[in-house]
Amino acid sequence: MSIYQAIEDDHDKQRDLLQQLVATSGDTSKRADIFKELKHELEVHADMEERHFYVPLIKEDKTQDDARHGIAEHHEIDELVKKVEQADPSSAAWLQHAKNLKHKVEHHLIEEEKDYFPVARDVLTDDRAESLRVSYEAGMDEARN
Repeated sequence: MSIYQAIEDDHDKQRDLLQQLVATSGDTSKRADIFKELKHELEVHADMEERHFYVPLIKEDKTQDDARHGIAEHHEIDELVKKVEQADPSSAAWLQHAKNLKHKVEHHLIEEEKDYFPVARDVLTDDRAESLRVSYEAGMDEARN
């Protein structure tokens, strides 16, 4: 497995949680639990991805712009998470904020997988990608426990 597959596996988890979240209704414990898990996943994923994927890419001319853009989108996602948190969970506004979050996250994930990964593969050797995967997964495991 490479860094790309490890990140994509986490992306799949995020997609699933986002889908579950927007399918909920009202101020329920299920909605709160899914949002809490999603928020945590987004936070630790962004942190580990920045450390173990974007930092190495930001040092390369060919991938620097993509890395900076990806990090900026992480901050935009953080702001959308705050909007969901601040809204009344039983309101239509909450659901709209959740849908906006879902749209932004899914856009970001597709952009990484379709645009950034192919260019990163040109920059990172297979050995480097494997080394980054090991450190990324170790960081994710620690953050999840």
